Amino acid sequence: MDHVEAIGCDMNSDFEEAFEERCTHIQPVFDYFHIVKNMNEKLINEIRKDEQARLIAEGNMEAAKHLKKSKHVLCSKKATRDRKDEAAQKGIVKQKKSDLFNLPEIKAIGGWNDKFDLLIKENELLFKADLIKEKITAAYQEDHEWKMAKQIIEIIDLCNETKNEHFIWFANLLSNHFEGIIAHATIKITSSKIEGINNRIKTIRRMGYGYPDDEYFFLKIIDMSRRNPL
Repeated sequence: MDHVEAIGCDMNSDFEEAFEERCTHIQPVFDYFHIVKNMNEKLINEIRKDEQARLIAEGNMEAAKHLKKSKHVLCSKKATRDRKDEAAQKGIVKQKKSDLFNLPEIKAIGGWNDKFDLLIKENELLFKADLIKEKITAAYQEDHEWKMAKQIIEIIDLCNETKNEHFIWFANLLSNHFEGIIAHATIKITSSKIEGINNRIKTIRRMGYGYPDDEYFFLKIIDMSRRNPL
């Protein structure tokens, strides 16, 4: 692998350690998708659950109700919220009425941006999480490592200033993967191809209800990839 300069991978520490041990010349690169995925699952959603529990304990049931089932609203991008609101305004049908199966017609539901604005207005931690997500997005648009490094350091400092355990966890995640994150400024690669292959493999296995013969399973993967290029 002497000709390989960099490789896109997820944030599993085993991958990074393997390259550092066996291929020291290869630079691991962590893309935007994996950063945001960790932020949504381990920061935003955990804060949402903690804040909901706190509000219930304080007897503020109305505010707690706003946080219930709000994960997708809080974790979605503005472009996604805009698209869903637009679909509702156009009256797009998400499920057709079926007399045979006794199913009602269901149209797209709007109010995504309004609900999001209400949630971050009511909760300081969620507001800061949204601010940090915007800064992450801006950082990943940089083309110079030193500029991206400066923005990531600012994000780490903002997280630590909150004294919140979930923000501190995210700050540590960024610190521990710092070199691989800022490498994205000059090495614009992702692991999306590998993610797609992994999903294809899972689909093949699920469709066959599992395969006891590994060689046959491997041939199925090759055949599926040949017929439907990734």
